[in-house]
Amino acid sequence: MNSADIKTVKSILSQPQKIAIIPHRNPDGDAMGSCLALYGFLKAKGHTVKVVAPNDYPKFLKWMPWNNTVINFERENPKAKATINEATLIFTLDFNDLSRVGQMESALQEATADFIMIDHHQQPGDYAKVTYSDVTMSSTCEMVYNFIDFLEETSLIDADIATNLYTGILTDTGSFKYRSTSSKTHRVVAELIDKGANNMEIHQNVFDTNSPSRLHLLGVALSNMVILPEYKTAYITLSQDELDQYDFKKGDTEGFVNYGLTLEGIIFALIFIENREEGIIKISLRSVGDFSVNEFAREHFSGGGHTNAAGGRSEVSMDETISKFNEILKTYKSKLNP
Repeated sequence: MNSADIKTVKSILSQPQKIAIIPHRNPDGDAMGSCLALYGFLKAKGHTVKVVAPNDYPKFLKWMPWNNTVINFERENPKAKATINEATLIFTLDFNDLSRVGQMESALQEATADFIMIDHHQQPGDYAKVTYSDVTMSSTCEMVYNFIDFLEETSLIDADIATNLYTGILTDTGSFKYRSTSSKTHRVVAELIDKGANNMEIHQNVFDTNSPSRLHLLGVALSNMVILPEYKTAYITLSQDELDQYDFKKGDTEGFVNYGLTLEGIIFALIFIENREEGIIKISLRSVGDFSVNEFAREHFSGGGHTNAAGGRSEVSMDETISKFNEILKTYKSKLNP
């Protein structure tokens, strides 16, 4: 954020505001961590604040401080719409285009409030009065910490705010292993621990609450893995029938795509997951090094994200999607074998 943006935000927040905080659809740990942390911070400053999520999110995030205050747009539609309509200020966190909120998009487009965007994805939109965008950042949670620091109010960060920020940084950095994890990230994390974030407890709450059915589903995913050494690529498929067989719950496939990258010599990994209700194949893409899955997803699968982590979708069958992917992959052989 530049000095003019900081001055604008300070001026806006100097008066009591009715604030709505919005994550993207299918929010992950960084989206919910940043929203709930900002919720706590703005409440401490005396504002009226509500978090409105476009839809539900995984069970392994529902232990987080202030989780029980979140309004689900799908389940509590009138309440959610009223919150957005009454807001005098709207924060959008961990996304940079209003299309990322699904069916909530029209409600946000019709809102009369000013917007503040905090996000680390590529190619931000221009809908916000203040845009804090930095693609080099590890996570939106690290950016929310910086946002609070820019306002010179880190003294308001208590154990609950610190816990939410730590959770988002932990999950979006792959437990601090991704390239975007900087020395500054570690300094921020150290500060959060000093302010009360219990790193061991947070890790257990996020990663050590598996159900037997989720582990069985992981076994199916790994057995479905296809390895293409000549393209340094591995991909997983999961059909709707396989998801149903193992009682799939939202979030159960989180992290499955990363197993491909644990193979020696693999730099490009994907998972294709059938969603019969939406009529799509959901695609998650990961890479290591300079191969941009953001560009790959944008070019071929109506998606995008970061250089090494992106998402996309296909509206044809699983077989047709995989066939299309295999044909596309042939044109990337040189890029995958530099």
